[in-house]
Amino acid sequence: MKYLLISVYILFLAIAVCPNIIAQSTKQKIMKTQQTGYAPVNGLKMYYEIHGEGKPLVLIHGGGSTIQTSFGTILPLLAEHYKVIAVELQAHGHTDDRNAPETFKQDADDVAALLNYLKISKADFLGFSNGGHTTMQICMSHPELVNKLIIISAFYKRDGAMKGFFESMPTATLNDMPAYLREAYLKINNDSTGLQRMFEKDKARMVQFKGWSDEEISSIKAPSLIIAGDKDVITPEHAAEMTHKIANSELLILPGNHGSFIGEGMAANQNSKIPALTVAIIEEFLDK
Repeated sequence: MKYLLISVYILFLAIAVCPNIIAQSTKQKIMKTQQTGYAPVNGLKMYYEIHGEGKPLVLIHGGGSTIQTSFGTILPLLAEHYKVIAVELQAHGHTDDRNAPETFKQDADDVAALLNYLKISKADFLGFSNGGHTTMQICMSHPELVNKLIIISAFYKRDGAMKGFFESMPTATLNDMPAYLREAYLKINNDSTGLQRMFEKDKARMVQFKGWSDEEISSIKAPSLIIAGDKDVITPEHAAEMTHKIANSELLILPGNHGSFIGEGMAANQNSKIPALTVAIIEEFLDK
């Protein structure tokens, strides 16, 4: 296990030189190479996008989210160096629903089936929030698919979450879901019933979440980078604990709240340079 001790100032200077020019040229390149499609996966038509070229890197979004809301900022940067396969899970974004609850095990099986459909035998995986839980489950259920893991803002047991998170979950309503995420769903699917159904399934999954045992989480053998914000839903102490449980793992704590350091769509400062810093560290982890 290693802990990443970051001296941010030099990296910030490097990133600050021409971020707008880099982002613009990256976006233009990605638009030319973008592929989208729907894969027949375990009774779903599962939506995916492919950007860039190189080693495959699978992106898995957070609960209630889409590819764009979770990864709109960092996806073009990552696609400069990797073949990024971004997915939308059951009931989310462009992917349809099935007459069954959402589970992290089912999501992991769906992603594995998608990679089989795309004839990708091994990949790196990056998951944010609930996508981080799915990413951990992929490594437990389908370890043969995994090169490396990047687990962002995800806990492996209930007491790893900030105080009040699970206590408030049973009484949450659709009105408690951020308006930004509701609007993003309805922009893709003008279906308020589908939105309500997605919310209820996301909620039920977290209400019923029992976590993984120490033995289960320790079964993850792939090199892993665990990332969290210092004011995240996951506590920094729990993120550190995860590095003790997952062999060959590294820890990165960045300033910010849930998703702000990857430029998630609700981040207060959409012009922050921290997401570019995060991507630079992810790239160094994946390439070593």
